[in-house]
Amino acid sequence: MTVPDAGPQLPAGVSLRPWAEGDDLRLLELWGDPTDAQHHQDRAMLRPSRTRPDEPWARCLVAEDEGIPVAAAVVYASSVHPQRLWFYAETARELRGRGLATALLTALRAEAEAARAEGTLVTTELKTRFAVAADALPETAPDAAETGAAAQQPTNHPAASFLAGQGFAPLQRSRRIAVGPGVIKAPELDGTGLAVEDLATGSVELTQAVAAFYAATHDWDPSDLSIGQAQQLLLGPSTGASGAVVLRSQPKAQGGGIDAFAISYTPERTEEPTDVLLGWNPELARVDAQAAAASLLALLTTQYPVQLEVDDSMDILTPILDQLVTTGHARVLLDTRIWATDVPDAS
Repeated sequence: MTVPDAGPQLPAGVSLRPWAEGDDLRLLELWGDPTDAQHHQDRAMLRPSRTRPDEPWARCLVAEDEGIPVAAAVVYASSVHPQRLWFYAETARELRGRGLATALLTALRAEAEAARAEGTLVTTELKTRFAVAADALPETAPDAAETGAAAQQPTNHPAASFLAGQGFAPLQRSRRIAVGPGVIKAPELDGTGLAVEDLATGSVELTQAVAAFYAATHDWDPSDLSIGQAQQLLLGPSTGASGAVVLRSQPKAQGGGIDAFAISYTPERTEEPTDVLLGWNPELARVDAQAAAASLLALLTTQYPVQLEVDDSMDILTPILDQLVTTGHARVLLDTRIWATDVPDAS
């Protein structure tokens, strides 16, 4: 595979080449351990380039300084979210500021443009993400009217500075939040008609509910998630899904559908918060959806803590969790920002 010209940004003594077997270990020796869970996940994006037409498009490049791998970057397509390509880059800490990430991104953008011209790709827009530490956020709270991606944007994060210079802008915030046990009053089920039941993760009804929820909460990054993909990516054995609980407004035998669901990804009870995906029926009225989500969350945390991954777009659940964080009954484990090159101008 020929490496495109990286432009005038390529520093002297630095060359680019395709990702090769063993680069992960060589780079890890120089980079050191990841700084957080998001960093660990993002490094997994680095992978060999894909050139076969039956595989999702992917290009990964390594920057060598005098023959030593010091930086890498990848751009790849997702079949579930086709509007944008994922981008990730990392440079050895002591070599940052020399333009290596810029050179890698320039070369990868050239590859993507060539692929689109050939008809291999339908887009060259990019998205990326990075975790934000508490000390990288503004000291003052955001204005009440400032929500979503614009709220509490980091002011001194190096990734934000780099991305802004490359045409990226804030798109979304995603947080992993741990909720303590017994912090929400459990709902009274007797006489209400509400029904709680366990469902197998292979249930067609559950899979349909999960797919509908996922599509409804990803308007910011439109999804082409099919029922089969929902089962494979969110409920299948490889995901670690170990059980599911659903809340119905009335028993299924009486026609009750799924108002809210919770899927556990922690197979055994531990002292750590159970990893849970909590969703709701997007066709419900807002007040009903929020009541169902809150009720199911209360039931889940009656005795044990849980951890939830929630985007700001999940505006049924975020007010509940924000209130718990404010009162100290929940804590943010990971705060991730997603930036993209095609963010509409908010002005």
